[in-house]
Amino acid sequence: MAADHRERSGATGASISLVARKSCKQKIFLLLTAAISAKDLLVSRRFDPDHTDRAILRLIQRDAALSLADIAKEVGLTPTPCWKRIRKMEQEGVITGRVVLLDPEKVGLGVSVFVAIETGDHSAPWIESFATTVAKMPEIVECWRLGGDVDYLLRVVVPDMQAFDTFYRRLTAQVPALRKVTSRFAMERVKSTTALPI
Repeated sequence: MAADHRERSGATGASISLVARKSCKQKIFLLLTAAISAKDLLVSRRFDPDHTDRAILRLIQRDAALSLADIAKEVGLTPTPCWKRIRKMEQEGVITGRVVLLDPEKVGLGVSVFVAIETGDHSAPWIESFATTVAKMPEIVECWRLGGDVDYLLRVVVPDMQAFDTFYRRLTAQVPALRKVTSRFAMERVKSTTALPI
C-alpha cells in the first residue's frame, strides 16, 4: 500500500514537473512571438512615400516658397490633405528643413576647394575630435568620410586664395595626426543641385 502510494506520488510529481516545463516553454514562445511581432510592426511602420508624396517632394525641392494652394493644385489635392502629407513627411524626417540657396560668387565666396585628408589616427577619440573641429569651421560646407586611400573629403568655400591659406593653417594646427592633406581648386561649377532624383 505504501509502495503504491509512493508510485502514485512519483507519477504526480513527474506530471507536475512536465506541466511546469511545458508552461515555461509556452512563456518563452509567447515572449519570442511578441518580440518578433514588435519588430515586424516597426518594419511595417517605416514610411514609404507614394506617388503623390514624391510629386510633392519634387515640387518643394525645386521651390520651397510655393504656397500650399499651389502645391495642392499641382498634385491634384485640396489644401488640407496636402498639408497633412507634408506634415507627415516632416514628422518622419523625410523633409529635414527648408532653406534659401545663395549664389556663392554674389556673396563673395566664389572660391571652392576640395580638400582630401589622410590621417594616421583612426581611434574613436580622434574621430570625435575631428568632427567637433569641422563643425566649428563655417568655411567647410560639406565633410564626407570615405573608403579607400582618402579618409575624408571636405568642400570648402572662401573668398580668395589668402582666405584659403588662413583656413588651411588653422585646420592643420587644430587637427593632429594628419598624414596628408591635398587641396584641389574648382575651376568651374558644371552642375550643382540639392534636389534628389525621386
